[in-house]
Amino acid sequence: MSLDEVQDVRTPDADPADIPKSRGGGWSALRPLLLRMHFYAGLLIAPLLFLAAATGLLYAASWQAEKIVYADELTVARVGESVLPLSAQVAAAQVAAPEGSVVSVWPAPDAEATTRVIMESEGLAEGQTLTVFVDPYTAEVRGQLETAGDALPLRAWLSEFHSSLQLGEFGRNYSELAASWMWVVALGGLALWIGRRRKRKAQLVLPDRKATGRRRTLSWHGAVGLWAVAGLVVLSATGLTWSKYAGENIGQLQDSLGGATPAVSAKLTAGADSGSDEHAGHTMPDGTPMAPPPAPTADIGLDQAVAAAREAGVTETIRVTLPAKGKGYVVKEQDKQVPVHFDAVAVDPADGRVIDELRFADYPLLAKMTRFGIDLHMGQTFGLANQIALAALAVAVMFLVFWGYRMWWLRRPTKDRKLSVGRAQPRGAWRKLPVTTILPLVAVTAVVGWFIPLLGISLAVFVVVDVLLGFVAGRRAKAAAPAAPAA
Repeated sequence: MSLDEVQDVRTPDADPADIPKSRGGGWSALRPLLLRMHFYAGLLIAPLLFLAAATGLLYAASWQAEKIVYADELTVARVGESVLPLSAQVAAAQVAAPEGSVVSVWPAPDAEATTRVIMESEGLAEGQTLTVFVDPYTAEVRGQLETAGDALPLRAWLSEFHSSLQLGEFGRNYSELAASWMWVVALGGLALWIGRRRKRKAQLVLPDRKATGRRRTLSWHGAVGLWAVAGLVVLSATGLTWSKYAGENIGQLQDSLGGATPAVSAKLTAGADSGSDEHAGHTMPDGTPMAPPPAPTADIGLDQAVAAAREAGVTETIRVTLPAKGKGYVVKEQDKQVPVHFDAVAVDPADGRVIDELRFADYPLLAKMTRFGIDLHMGQTFGLANQIALAALAVAVMFLVFWGYRMWWLRRPTKDRKLSVGRAQPRGAWRKLPVTTILPLVAVTAVVGWFIPLLGISLAVFVVVDVLLGFVAGRRAKAAAPAAPAA
């Protein structure tokens, strides 16, 4: 039996605002369609939203948890009087992990923190590196961990759990589907909540404590949803930026609008290693081009490269990428808290010259917004306050889902059936919309569905299933109807 075949029996606490108008245009015609969409989207997508919120809550807490779990690796035993050269710290890490190849170094960001020496090593999973934690005062190795980016094992695992439930590509589709629908459910619910008739304006932003039954649950669902909607839309939008399908479309759109995130160039040009291009364009006596001199093997070293970067203004918390073939040192700021610091320079390993520089102030606006959005989503921009806000949003989503299902249960028929649930808004709401509303609505839905593929595909599936259920219900109704008497 389909949900629409379950008859609805009004309860004594039914709210007149729940009964949509059946005639007229504008909001009165659009509201039934929104009610039906919000009902089915909430009913079918809510479990995914609950999972995303629950795993997101765990991830929000992981920032503080890893400081406790990995305190030995992250902090020094005692703050010393002077810091050893980075080269000495790297040498200690190489002795402790001779199988690793150093690719970058993260100098200690504060007096009590350790230096991280990042290595590539055989046997690690894709995207993982070996991090050796070194006391900057004594070069004592405090520990080794397999890491993913800046995430230590606990947070890395919870991050993957949040994004894919540790189910690989299949799980990533779950998270993208949840992110695709979250903003639709949130904005649809907001429109329905604001469009309700109410006696007091305060009931818009605060739960009605005098209400009982389903009205009380609806009051909490609507008021909490109103306060959470902005955060939910931001989480949905930022989550989609690194999804597989919608993320690719977002990236292409951002690039076409000139908002791609720039990167500092560490490429060494011919003759750049020697600090001279005196052979450029020269020819031999017979007219053949003169070959550039062989690249010198001189390297100013890690400490001088960092000193050159600091002279160029890269002074905050930094990470240093060591030179690869044909490339120089890259020194980047990685302070993601407001005010952010993302300036970067590339340094010639032969003579310490800055060969390229990139200032965060020069990022395109869209690139800045993307950077801020991602870091907000991950709980980094405002530090602990950001993480608390994410945790509060996650708890709000879980309660919204609970209240939504509770309202569905409270709307169930109480006569003739022991097990039943509330029904959706009746079909056919779209037929009551004026053409001037239907055409733009269909066009916008098609564009959004194409741009966010999992939203479009799942919406199409919902529509097909709903049409089929309606067809079956219609056939049953005709079969159950008494035959007309013969003339």
